[in-house]
Amino acid sequence: MLRKSLILWTVSFLVTAGSAWYQRVTGPTYPLSGTARVGEAEIPWRLERSHGGESDAPVSITAVDTSVSGLLGWRRHGTDDGWRFAGLEREGGALRGSLPLQPPAGKLEYRVILRRGADTLAIPADEPAVIRFKGEVPPAVLAVHILLMFAGMLVSTRTGLSAFSGGGETGGLTLVTIGLFVSGGLVLGPVVQKYAFGAYWTGWPFGTDLTDNKTVAALAAWVAVAIVRKRVRRPAYWALASAVITLAVFMIPHSLFGSEIDYGGTANGHSAPSVSLLVPADADEGAPDGSRHR
Repeated sequence: MLRKSLILWTVSFLVTAGSAWYQRVTGPTYPLSGTARVGEAEIPWRLERSHGGESDAPVSITAVDTSVSGLLGWRRHGTDDGWRFAGLEREGGALRGSLPLQPPAGKLEYRVILRRGADTLAIPADEPAVIRFKGEVPPAVLAVHILLMFAGMLVSTRTGLSAFSGGGETGGLTLVTIGLFVSGGLVLGPVVQKYAFGAYWTGWPFGTDLTDNKTVAALAAWVAVAIVRKRVRRPAYWALASAVITLAVFMIPHSLFGSEIDYGGTANGHSAPSVSLLVPADADEGAPDGSRHR
């Protein structure tokens, strides 16, 4: 019995860790990275898509070849703003610049333009990277929130596996799952949102944030199990179904359809025009702030 329980907990942990990794790396705030070549120089690059705090967002490109120079171009996301450019400064083997601080939930489109002699290269080559700004969340609050949500997903999976394997009573695990999702998702979740984006709740019916909505969906499934488990013939099937639902909603990429400022532009929903690679290095630098959320 002990060996079987250990196996189930191990499988639950692996499933939970795998789903957490997947929803993180497929989300819109996970950094973009790759390797590019400008002339004979090979340039590894990594562009952040999330920035927290009260500072400008740093941008750094490793370029050991000192003949490589660069520009940083940006504009407010979802607007008809013109592109603004500033030269990247060389610091040893890197080219560094920064994107102007935006209000929480503000987004900037940006790309780096590298030059080496007559060769010019835009990174990313196709569509600009989009970075979202947010307020600073106290590390302790964020850590406990993440821990509770991870634990909720772990116990949810364990409950489903127990039901699937005919492991007997799942009532206690169901209540633990509900408690973890309530404390991590409905209590600390809004606190994290408030710190980061200035609003306690941005899911339904006030917004489209799937991070909030999927927490409610998972919690609702387990509350349904707690309500009906003594009234139905096979409550284990309900627990298994709820575990599958929870896994499915937690596979949704993190921060998808999250908080975003409406800057009042008219280009929403349209693809960004191409950026000319022949731009002046002394182009202006600032970027206006936004005003309201959508």
